[in-house]
Amino acid sequence: MALLALRLGHHHHHLGLSAPRDPRRLLRRRLVVASSGAVKAPAAAAVVWFKHDLRVDDHPGLAAAVAAEPRRPVLPLYVFDRRILAGYSDTMLELLLFALEDLKMVLKSQESDLLIGLGNAEDVVLKLVNEVQAGLIFTEEEVEYRVRNVLASVESSLSNSSFLSGNPPEIVVWSASLYDYKNPRELSTSHNQFLKEKLPMNTPLVAPSLPALNIEIETGSLPTLEELKGFLKESRTSENNWVPLKGTSARSILKKTLSQINVKTGVASSGSDGGEDTTAYYAMSGRKIQNSMFTSESSTEVRGGTEITLDALAAYLKYLEGTGKASWQELHDKVRLTETRDGASFCTLFGPALQLGVISKRRVYHETIQYERDRNAGFISPFGYSTPTVTAAVDAICSMEYTSVGHEGPSVLLVHGFGASLQHFRDNIGAIADQGCQVWAITLLGFGKSEKPNINYSELLWSELLRDFIVDVVKEPVHLVGNSIGGYICSITASLWPSLARSLILLNTAGSVVPSYSFIPLSEARLLLLFLRSRAGGILKEYYPTSYDPGAATVIESIFSFNLSIPLNFLFDSFGGKILIVQGMKDPLTKSKSFVSMLREHCSKVHIRELDAGHAPHDEVPDEVQAGLIFTEEEVEYRVRNVLASVESSLSNASFLSGNPPEIVVWSASLYDYKNPRELSTSHNQFLKEKLLMNTPLAAPSLPALNIEIETGSLPTLEELKGFLKEHRTSEDNWVPLTSTSARSILKKTLSQIKDNSAE
Repeated sequence: MALLALRLGHHHHHLGLSAPRDPRRLLRRRLVVASSGAVKAPAAAAVVWFKHDLRVDDHPGLAAAVAAEPRRPVLPLYVFDRRILAGYSDTMLELLLFALEDLKMVLKSQESDLLIGLGNAEDVVLKLVNEVQAGLIFTEEEVEYRVRNVLASVESSLSNSSFLSGNPPEIVVWSASLYDYKNPRELSTSHNQFLKEKLPMNTPLVAPSLPALNIEIETGSLPTLEELKGFLKESRTSENNWVPLKGTSARSILKKTLSQINVKTGVASSGSDGGEDTTAYYAMSGRKIQNSMFTSESSTEVRGGTEITLDALAAYLKYLEGTGKASWQELHDKVRLTETRDGASFCTLFGPALQLGVISKRRVYHETIQYERDRNAGFISPFGYSTPTVTAAVDAICSMEYTSVGHEGPSVLLVHGFGASLQHFRDNIGAIADQGCQVWAITLLGFGKSEKPNINYSELLWSELLRDFIVDVVKEPVHLVGNSIGGYICSITASLWPSLARSLILLNTAGSVVPSYSFIPLSEARLLLLFLRSRAGGILKEYYPTSYDPGAATVIESIFSFNLSIPLNFLFDSFGGKILIVQGMKDPLTKSKSFVSMLREHCSKVHIRELDAGHAPHDEVPDEVQAGLIFTEEEVEYRVRNVLASVESSLSNASFLSGNPPEIVVWSASLYDYKNPRELSTSHNQFLKEKLLMNTPLAAPSLPALNIEIETGSLPTLEELKGFLKEHRTSEDNWVPLTSTSARSILKKTLSQIKDNSAE
């Protein structure tokens, strides 16, 4: 039997794939698992495809694969697919390898094993299915955009292939829901109403006994961390060439940039956003510790498999009780280190384990509530839990997720202000989309229906969220539109990662303008923070949709740690792109006249529009805001279209002997044969199903002789052309030379001038 290639992406000619045939509808169903549930199916082999479920305990897919047919061969599979791993940091990759090593060891203890593949999941899965004649594929349902696309590619690959059995394998999608419900769409979106429904909690499933893997097949071996990093770098394509931007935090970029010009902003004092400053403060090293729950002395994430994680959870829950166990003492030290606010340590310690699925949320909840019962003689108080660690674990498990909205055309990303959500742009999304744009409206982490984990919320955290959303979901530069604190977050994002932003449109933005970036006084712009801090609760109730979700109070409290000390003019200069400031002059939170005056004095390249509105002009006077917003796909295209419009205008206003101006016929060479591009589906999968015909290239025509006496002109030399362009440059296009010099060169020159001025 053929072997499963370790690097399938480099061995397509060895796959032995059958010729494509007409697509057929792939069988797919959702698995509803009860403790004794089973799937009725023939005894063909079953593949269990692990992604973010790296465990044997409480694994509905694995349990169903075994229960369906006791003698069925069950093949556990993990695929290192760069599309799934693209956003993983080096720390997460290391934790992933620890988890897979533990999973492989647990499976081997039952005479099974974990098959390992590197490459595109559709290639690995298809080859394995053909080798073992699998009839079922069990895989967890995914909600993340990138991974859902991978699953869709696997489904498409299987549906378009031929199999000896005649039918493609059936994909069974499972989930491990915390609550017992039939249809998630019937659940209330109000947290208070949801609690009143008192849905029963699902019990975690016990680990099943797997059949021995009596199949001669190469299982593959786990790569080292360096091999994995090399594979991901090697397999990176143009579709994800922005991914390396996610490897460095916003705080690191800012600290490096600001240290070069000695800007006194207090960036480092705004609180840790991910561990680097905290670990430095405690002078912890990267030294390995034997028999540790962590990868190194400086690590704050629990590593390993389910057994280690459960032991760490028990230590966490019993934090107040103290311990004599060395490993538990080490974890308690980490709790003290990461407990920057009540309960914040849980997500830091156990977040990666939950993300990788080393332990299920149901298991965490079950163990936590069991500990609470044991602590209180079997009683669960309706007035709250008995320890902060129990409260933190339950709140982290019962959080929610985020949402977004999209259309077609050039990408526009709308970012709301503090306490609001994407609904604050309800009167803008449609109008902007009508311009032929693709509109994304994101609800920031911590607001609306987005998840509200117990973490340190800051402007830098949200700027990294925007960066990741653009890189992972939008996948092309966007026009960033932000209101209030959302405008400041957009400015940070455009400043630190300018390649991600086409332009900045700021609606009554937060932040200060400071001459020469010298220092940040308690300016009028910062009074916004003082005002919000004093009236946070009242403002949310009066102006924004109030949220009662778990974790909402933590987000409101985060305003006390906000730091608007990076000057707007510094961020604008670092961005270097087009910027429009829309200012409602009746804003009760800032003195708009003073702010606009500072912008005009110190931000010469910023365009400003003053409106008769308050703090949210996009909500108060949406038509006036949208009237001044024009988004274009590419500025080069926009310029050429203007040239065409000028030609049309010139011809229409001129006189001709024939009486009529010449007719302009606009043509295009489209790849597909269609009548109206606006009728095409924006879904790639749906577009493929329409099976549009491809246009055939036209043969070069035979042109008639040019029997007209006319001067044809001659081509200029390169120097003549450059001189002509320089000579004819006008004020309308004096910004064009900017494109010939890199942002880095301009920034270096500017910073050197600042240093020279400071020395004087």
